[in-house]
Amino acid sequence: MKHQIAVIPGDGIGPEVIREGIKVLGAAAEATPGLEFKFVDFPYGANHYLKTGEIIPDEGLKQLSKMDAIYLGAVGDPRVKTGILEQGILLKLRFYFEQYVNLRPIKLYPGVPCPLRDKRPEDIDFYVVRENAEDFYVGLGGRCRGRSKEELEVVRSIYRVKFGLDVDAEGDEVAYQIGVVSRKGAERAIRYAFELAKRKGKKRVTSVDKANVLTHIYSLWREVFERVARDYPDIETEFSFVDAICMWFVKNPEWYQVVVTPNMFGDIITDLGAMIQGGMGLAAGGNINPEGVSMFEPIHGSAPKHAGKNVANPLATILAGQMMLEQLGEQEAANKIEQAIIEVLKEGKVRTYDLGGKSSTSEVGDAVVEKIREL
Repeated sequence: MKHQIAVIPGDGIGPEVIREGIKVLGAAAEATPGLEFKFVDFPYGANHYLKTGEIIPDEGLKQLSKMDAIYLGAVGDPRVKTGILEQGILLKLRFYFEQYVNLRPIKLYPGVPCPLRDKRPEDIDFYVVRENAEDFYVGLGGRCRGRSKEELEVVRSIYRVKFGLDVDAEGDEVAYQIGVVSRKGAERAIRYAFELAKRKGKKRVTSVDKANVLTHIYSLWREVFERVARDYPDIETEFSFVDAICMWFVKNPEWYQVVVTPNMFGDIITDLGAMIQGGMGLAAGGNINPEGVSMFEPIHGSAPKHAGKNVANPLATILAGQMMLEQLGEQEAANKIEQAIIEVLKEGKVRTYDLGGKSSTSEVGDAVVEKIREL
């Protein structure tokens, strides 16, 4: 089958790691009868923004809509104010294509050093399903400065209602951000987590929240989780507060099988997950709409200080491509890529600096390609 893949190399090390990802996908296609790719490049990122003033135009979104998936390198550049590219590319694509699941495998591969004492690959192998379209990322908020009578009354009202305090001084300022959880948004992410558990043979789903403090939005999250769980009587369930799960990820990662979490907490705990699996260089993520266009990326960011040096670890990007193949239904090719990575890591001859080696970005990509051809 021929798949059209949109490629957004992006910023910093993005073009270097995405190059290796495409190289590996090409090798997987050669080794899998009937599999073909057509890669379509899109220029969106810092250079395009600085040259044209646009981030992603409406016409670009229309063209991306025609693709089977999006393969993203990285977003972020010190020449551009923080948030412009991240919101204008990453969040815009997630919301436009309703990629309501952010899927993060947390897996320690053989031969990869783990910062947790005595933990082995069989101890760290679980998934985090992060709701990807709601919570505190919806962008509702602002800042109020008590300059006018009306603005000052807003400030006073917020302080009076929330804190029981009276604010008199002109020029006082309040910043606020509103989190939103809908029943529909929570249910579709939570149900995805249970279906993933069924598909992967996992027997436990853990829900993460902070319902003891943020009672309004996360009590709804809990209600939906309990309701959905009734449809999966063979799967064990539990609740965990976000601060507690950070502790247990470190102490007993082997306990976890599938974790489902609201957006903000998922953003935090998946970085912790990346470190216990050996670092950001191995951490891949998928922004998934099961019925639409999904986007796959490494989660390490653009690392501008390493750009152009051919030293970045491309394995997270290659694993993101492997996740993309799974989502496209190309399980045979996906398995070949993962097995090739396992063989390269086991041998330990080709490793980038973050894994204790001296190999270049392209050398790692070449090694994975060679293993695919040997399988």
